[in-house]
Amino acid sequence: MSRLRRPPLPLALLSLALCQTQGAWAQQSWIDTPLVLQRTPQLAETIPNAERGLRPSFVEGDRISGRPNLETVIEGNGSIRRGDTVIRADRLEYYQPDDLAKANGNVRVNQAGNVYEGPELQLKVETFEGFFSNVRYQFLETGGRGEAERIDFIDSNVSVARQATYTTCRREDYPGWMPAWLLSAATLTTDTEENIGTATGARMSFMGITTPPLPSLTFPLNNQRKSGILPPVFGVDSVNGTEVLLPYYWNIAPNRDATLYPTLMAKRGINLGTEFRYLENGYAGTIRADYMPADTLRDRDRWGLWTRHNQSFDPKPFGLDSLSASLRLNRVSDNDYWRDFSRTPTLSSRLLDSEGSIDWSRGDWSGRVRALSYQTLQYTLSPITPPYDRVPQITANNTQYDWNGFDVSTSLDYTRFRADRQYAPLLNGQRQPDGERAFGILQVSRPWITPASFVIPKVQLHATSYQFDAPLANGANSASRTVPTFSIDSGLVFERDASFFGRAFRQTLEPRLFYVRTPYRDQSQLPVYDTAANDFNFATIYTENAFSGQDRISDSNLLTAGVSTRLIDPDSGEEAARFGIAQRFRFADQRVTLPGALPVTDRLSDVLLGAQINWTSKWTLDSTIQYNPDERRSVRSTLSGRYNPGSYRTINAALRYQADSTPLVQDGSKSIDIGFQWPLNDLWGDKGKNLGPGKGEGGGRWYAVGRMNYSLKDSKLTDGVIGVEYDGCCWIGRVVLERLTTGQVTANTRIMFQIEFVGFASVGVGANPMGTLAQNIQRYQPLRTPGERPSRFTNYD
Repeated sequence: MSRLRRPPLPLALLSLALCQTQGAWAQQSWIDTPLVLQRTPQLAETIPNAERGLRPSFVEGDRISGRPNLETVIEGNGSIRRGDTVIRADRLEYYQPDDLAKANGNVRVNQAGNVYEGPELQLKVETFEGFFSNVRYQFLETGGRGEAERIDFIDSNVSVARQATYTTCRREDYPGWMPAWLLSAATLTTDTEENIGTATGARMSFMGITTPPLPSLTFPLNNQRKSGILPPVFGVDSVNGTEVLLPYYWNIAPNRDATLYPTLMAKRGINLGTEFRYLENGYAGTIRADYMPADTLRDRDRWGLWTRHNQSFDPKPFGLDSLSASLRLNRVSDNDYWRDFSRTPTLSSRLLDSEGSIDWSRGDWSGRVRALSYQTLQYTLSPITPPYDRVPQITANNTQYDWNGFDVSTSLDYTRFRADRQYAPLLNGQRQPDGERAFGILQVSRPWITPASFVIPKVQLHATSYQFDAPLANGANSASRTVPTFSIDSGLVFERDASFFGRAFRQTLEPRLFYVRTPYRDQSQLPVYDTAANDFNFATIYTENAFSGQDRISDSNLLTAGVSTRLIDPDSGEEAARFGIAQRFRFADQRVTLPGALPVTDRLSDVLLGAQINWTSKWTLDSTIQYNPDERRSVRSTLSGRYNPGSYRTINAALRYQADSTPLVQDGSKSIDIGFQWPLNDLWGDKGKNLGPGKGEGGGRWYAVGRMNYSLKDSKLTDGVIGVEYDGCCWIGRVVLERLTTGQVTANTRIMFQIEFVGFASVGVGANPMGTLAQNIQRYQPLRTPGERPSRFTNYD
């Protein structure tokens, strides 16, 4: 069965966050934990008790004596094997009528990979009932181990240890056998069927510091989810005062769970939050709600609601090939919510979209019916223009390839646009009215494609009709427009064998010409509902329309010329490098523009130059330059690179430059973005070990982690995360400092501390501070990630 997955997070993890901010404390949201759908990997099955009794027993030793069907005595290197259970000892006595084994001297029991060792054992082999005195034990799945005065085996799944200890620290990592952390308990009950350990009268010791006795606590015996208190987070904030977050995780069912996270803010009050996740065969989703009654600082109630739901329908009605639906809600109580409660998803955007849609397909046809509405969180220091709501939008599309040699596509759309007139954009001196727009696009192309060339002529007809709720500046309540377009895309591909720096390649040379002709149609009176100017890049320079959206169709008489070359590994087919250059030639001045924009009159556009180099899997370099030949300067450039030589080693860097719009001003926006994860032990020659994915590189290793976005123009850090991680084999420590800008003049700064006890208490990707690292650092790898459950044969006797 597919399952939701959230890493188990029991009580014994301490996560401390002290914050000193100029605004609200920006903490990662629990809803940011990704919804991972996966089939739970199964442990190589233990043998059921009913089947265990039907299996034969095998005995061996230096000397064997006894009476048939009564008892067997084995002396010297004795062993009894039945199914997945092996008992070894200096002396073994097995009484067949009672199915009772008695073992003395160097006793070792291996039960499905779990190992118990001690001086004396009594055990009913079939039901696995009995006791073990002065025992040492080790569990296969977590690597956890410990000692007990006595273990009572209730059955093959449940055991109770008296005066027991538990840790995942290994003796070989601590020569003096002083584990970094140790759980001591009066009783320790383990249930391998439920994968839960329960300790009573428990104390937790870490680095010599011991907690007061706890009446009871539970912990996982594997990487599966379990109910329990999540790691608490403590904070001190200059606005909110002392903050205490104590979440509780409820594992309702394999396909449902919930998280309750009450937060006490000394200066605000109590924020009550909950998140519910569900997964069924035909649908899945997440519901999150926060509520703070009577916020003391704002003197009002505060709330937020975020939902996600996706559903597929089967059987499908009306002969459809597919039918699905989705729902997304994002709403908060007020404009200040994104700054005051930055622990929520609202932090990432001040445009909160809510959308419901139904998608369908049948044969060559596909379509959608949707409603899209925005809540815009206005901020006096940084106001924004909200987009138009679409209530509703209905689309239908048809695409047919190779229809008598032609490719034919049709797009139909009806949309009702609505916006707050207070913030609606101006058109010819007055606010744009709400309205309805219907359009149809017919495209017909005839491709001629060979291995060495392609020619694709295409004709397009775009027809649009508007109905407005209020008259335009010219008094019209309706408008229409029909625009034809002709384009032809062509190119050649040349290849040759080449060698660079002693490496053989297949090199290509690919010239390309793209011509587009669209006649002028006056569109200056038409409103702008969903249209913006296209960015100037290698993708848009070969397109017919200079605008995205459907409210403006650019008049064009353009020819784009470009050439690229690629270096391809002849053995693997991988692309090692790509270089390209392109420029647009304009034969007539642009006349169709967006409101307030100036027409383009230059006959030659800026020159685009690009390069992408993947010489090896370790190195990647990508750069784009937009060069203005008239001003003889670069108006925009981006240079990014990545070095990733192995696990837990990655450096990402990007340099971005955007020139000022005024040619005489040589200043502009300049920033550098650097992210990294790197073992500090490499600096003194300790390269570590490759222990496999999600297992780190060995104990005693330090890792530097961070990401910094620095404005060279303003000489200041805009956003930054920097920290260190320490892998102590059975525990991981993290210290992370984060600065996050939430407005033009406000920023949050916090420092986070975290201790993770490996195999006992772990933190998911969405929790702090590991979630902060995962979201900010490209290719960041957690030092521990849940892997496949081990087979019992990995510890086979």
